[in-house]
Amino acid sequence: MKDKFTVANFLECKKTGKKITMLTAYDYPTAKIVDEAGIDAILVGDSLGMVVLGYEDTTRVTMDDMVHHAKAVVRGTKRAMVVVDMPFLSYHQGIYESVRNAGRLVSETGCKSVKLEGGEEVIEDVKAIIRAGIPVMGHLGYTPQSVNIFGGHKAQGKTIETAKKIYKDALLLQEAGAFAVVLECVPYKVAEFITGKLDIPTIGIGSGAKCDGQVLVMHDIIGMFRDFTSRHTKRYMDMGSALESSVKSYISDVMEGSFPTEKNSFTVEDEVIEALEKLKL
Repeated sequence: MKDKFTVANFLECKKTGKKITMLTAYDYPTAKIVDEAGIDAILVGDSLGMVVLGYEDTTRVTMDDMVHHAKAVVRGTKRAMVVVDMPFLSYHQGIYESVRNAGRLVSETGCKSVKLEGGEEVIEDVKAIIRAGIPVMGHLGYTPQSVNIFGGHKAQGKTIETAKKIYKDALLLQEAGAFAVVLECVPYKVAEFITGKLDIPTIGIGSGAKCDGQVLVMHDIIGMFRDFTSRHTKRYMDMGSALESSVKSYISDVMEGSFPTEKNSFTVEDEVIEALEKLKL
């Protein structure tokens, strides 16, 4: 096994031009498989609210949800760096609460860093969390926790004003000490420009190939989330259909009596049955 991937590796990849690979995971077996496959970082995203818990968006995900799932992911991880999302309103109620919640994620789950959405409006929270010794990954562009402000799932940075804000916020996050920043659904030329200006790596999702790394939602790339398909994702397999087919086959086998067979069952000596038959109950 290679050495543990750390914040220092994020920055080293930026310097050398090596692409950073990142995927989401929300449970132990998935984290274990992804980690053994050689992924650099695992994001326990609040996207679990949609792809695991069935919510319409991420705003209903709680700290308890994040702690529960992050614990499982950390247990399944040996090499990859685990980053955990701070959920909706966990860093918007004062610096004390922001640091306390970030600290809870690290101390209770064993993760190595947290991710916050937003720029200038949360910059003091970012600074305070980093002062507490917790690495922070930023998140700009389309920020899912602000879905109600955006009026839906929409790309950001398509106008001069919004592109300037994303760029300015990226510089502020870098100055505050963030070790990387996710750029979500940002026009690829804007993302390329920002990537070229920053000393910290950018992790793209729907923001083009020129970012320093990429992150996608696991359930999207394996076809397990079928409510809708985002334009920015790529499906590498159709596990959802395979699972559905397997369940249908199982139902058919049970109904027809072809499962279970003796191979799937446990045996017992005849004398045990004979003894049972002699019982008078």
